[in-house]
Amino acid sequence: MARFVGSEYGKLVRSRFKDIDGSSELAMLAAPTAEELEQLKRAVAIMTPAERQTAAELTDEQIQKIADDARIDQANFAIFMNGYALHSKKTSPSQLSRDLRKSTTKKTN
Repeated sequence: MARFVGSEYGKLVRSRFKDIDGSSELAMLAAPTAEELEQLKRAVAIMTPAERQTAAELTDEQIQKIADDARIDQANFAIFMNGYALHSKKTSPSQLSRDLRKSTTKKTN
C-alpha cells in the first residue's frame, strides 16, 4: 500500500479519481497520502490480536472505536477497512470450486 505514497504515480492516480474534496475512496486505497498511511498504521498498531485476526469482519462500531482510540479520522479508517474486507473476501476459482464441492457433498449426504 505504501509504495505509491508521495510518488508521481500516486499523485496521478489521486488526480484521476478525485472528487470535489480530492479524497475519493478509490484513490485513497490505490495511493494513500503519507498522512493517511500514518493514520492507518496508528490504528493497526493499537488493534488487539483478535481484531487483527478478524479485521474483515469488524463492525462499524468497532472500526469507529479503534479510530477514536487511535485519534484518527473515522471515515478514512472505515474506507481502508472496507477496502480490506472486500479484498480479503475475494475468492479464487480453485477455492470457489472446493466450496461448491463441499456444499454439494453436504446436500447429498
